[in-house]
Amino acid sequence: MRNTLSFITISAACVIALAAIPALAQQKAGGTLVCWKDKAGKTIGCGDKVPPEYQENANSTLNTRGVTINQSETPLTPEQKQAQKNEAERKQLEDQKREEEKRRDRALLDSFTNEKEIDLKRARDIQQIEVNISTYQASLKNASDHQTAVSATIERLKKENKPVPAAMQQEYEKLTADMAKAQDQIKQKRREITDKNLEFDAMKKRFMELKGPAPAKK
Repeated sequence: MRNTLSFITISAACVIALAAIPALAQQKAGGTLVCWKDKAGKTIGCGDKVPPEYQENANSTLNTRGVTINQSETPLTPEQKQAQKNEAERKQLEDQKREEEKRRDRALLDSFTNEKEIDLKRARDIQQIEVNISTYQASLKNASDHQTAVSATIERLKKENKPVPAAMQQEYEKLTADMAKAQDQIKQKRREITDKNLEFDAMKKRFMELKGPAPAKK
């Protein structure tokens, strides 16, 4: 069976080659010969021009000596074009990511000379956040104390069966909102401290990687 298939393949190639001989002879005056392929990529004919039904397929141009001087590939399908575009975009993003990492590494090495400086910068940044927390805590306490006083006045008026002024009720509600806002700000700043520690941990680790191991003491 294998010998039969080989014979068929060789025979097909011979048929194509023989078909090209007359066309080559006609092109001896200085022209070229064009061979075209089917959708499977097999050469199926040669002549002075590609038939219209095969122009979208791959083809090759031969000189009078039968040497290929030009070759075109089968046009890509829309799916193949999209795959090529996706791959190009992926590589571009990877290149941008590598460049950004290099930029951060250079900035890190330019900003610090040793690990102690990183720890000092961490301490200063966190200290500033803690100052902000203290400010919000003071605002929270003031609002809470004021609300307690307003609440006491409202309760006294109710016990005396006196109407509570609308402005006083509005002030109580505003103080409630101010307290909630201050509490949210404190929570946010505490999350910032956690994030800041994680940031400096990663920064310090990367700095050590870039600097390499410390030389052994003699």
